[in-house]
Amino acid sequence: MDKQHLRERVWDDLEESGEARFPFPPHGRIPNFARAERAADRLADLPEWERAATLKANPDAPQLSARRRALRAGKTVFMAVPRLRDERCFYRLDPRELSDVEAAPTVSKVDRYADQVGPDAVGRVDLVLVGSVAVTTDGARVGKGEGFSDLEFAVLSELGLVDAETTVATTVHERQVVDDEVPVDDHDVPLDVVVTPERVVRTGTTARRPSGVDWDALPEKRVAEMPVLAALRERRDG
Repeated sequence: MDKQHLRERVWDDLEESGEARFPFPPHGRIPNFARAERAADRLADLPEWERAATLKANPDAPQLSARRRALRAGKTVFMAVPRLRDERCFYRLDPRELSDVEAAPTVSKVDRYADQVGPDAVGRVDLVLVGSVAVTTDGARVGKGEGFSDLEFAVLSELGLVDAETTVATTVHERQVVDDEVPVDDHDVPLDVVVTPERVVRTGTTARRPSGVDWDALPEKRVAEMPVLAALRERRDG
């Protein structure tokens, strides 16, 4: 199954079924979906969530409820600066320092509330929450196609801040769970847990996680566009 064809099929299905939610259209993005709040509730019931003190979360609309729940529960949340455009490429939301935990984790206001920090200031990440366009029950994930979620994980992995013990979870609509054979690349981060409004799927994935940045696969232009990558490479080579 070609990943782009699968994305288009899922986006079309969410739109045509009426299960997509603002922002519209669902195409070209991590799609918001009906009852995303219920999926966040199910996620928050998991023991992995309860144990997590620090989360790295995607900034997209369907995971906003989960980000808010994390802050209300006293967890520190990190979100990536869009396109990793700064060397200090993460927003840190510490609920002890926030005046408004409802507004702080929104993509339009996070920069007003968060401290912007480099990856060295992140520390150990207990749970990674990612957005998805399509997933399988054995842990394959298809994002919107830009690769930033996997790259953010690789940066943290390069520094030893995520590893095999870090739970990787996503929340999706049931229509985003597909039966297709999805190709998995070396840089793809497999899912441990898929949560929908109806159920929790423990994938039992045996796929290997990236242990760091795949420097050979990164075009020089992309490294130049992201100061954090240039700094990591200089550290590695230094």
